[in-house]
Amino acid sequence: MQNILNISTEDIIYHIKLSCQIPSILEAIATRKIIADTTEKEGIEAETEELQQAADNMRLANKLVKAEDTWAWLEKHHLSLDDFEEIVKTNLLSAKLANHLFADKVEPFFYAHQIDYSGAVTYEVILDDEDLALEIFYALQEGEISFQEIARQYIQNPEIRRAGGYQGIRHRTDFRPEIAAAVFGATPPQILKPIITPKGVHIIAVEEIIKPQLNEQLRLQIIGDFFTNWLQQQIAGLEIVAKLQENTTAQSSKDLLKPA
Repeated sequence: MQNILNISTEDIIYHIKLSCQIPSILEAIATRKIIADTTEKEGIEAETEELQQAADNMRLANKLVKAEDTWAWLEKHHLSLDDFEEIVKTNLLSAKLANHLFADKVEPFFYAHQIDYSGAVTYEVILDDEDLALEIFYALQEGEISFQEIARQYIQNPEIRRAGGYQGIRHRTDFRPEIAAAVFGATPPQILKPIITPKGVHIIAVEEIIKPQLNEQLRLQIIGDFFTNWLQQQIAGLEIVAKLQENTTAQSSKDLLKPA
């Protein structure tokens, strides 16, 4: 026979408090209310076809292929069908509001900050010894050794070592400022002179600089960044008052708050 543990609403709220999650939950509630109030003010509505498509997308994202899968997911998360529809509607209105507020700002922002969205294909080895790094750098310049050879010799991480120090496609913000300046100022293919940072001495091979394209994915990313910043500004201008039932603290417990 399976044991049953009954958990009340009070238990859940108390656990949230003890987990110090109240501030983030209050911010999430405030965010939802800001979106709801602003979409109503701006006259933004969700059409039936849009809601259906958004619901299908949400089911797909959560791998809810069959009706039984959806019902099981709702039960797991203690949601009703109306709750599910509310989630879909909120997500849809949020996306429509973000597009309404910031779609016309994407292109000017992109072209003004194009360098931040450039990508660089690099290989990297980090050493502890500056003199050794310079020796290897000049050996690379003279073609006396390949980057793959120094990667096999000096990289500890097995996967990165096998890939010859390959770092993938990284954007300007992924690098430390002193490294970014050198990487995006390079003329590929180029081995950069060793750069010293707190992590060590970096030997970096720049294979390619990739110019950014304002595709749909990047457009949505920029709109999302604008929208996130806007929401944070809205929240910063609010005084959020949580009406929670306070627990009575015993006098003896207050000793815990006294300085050691």
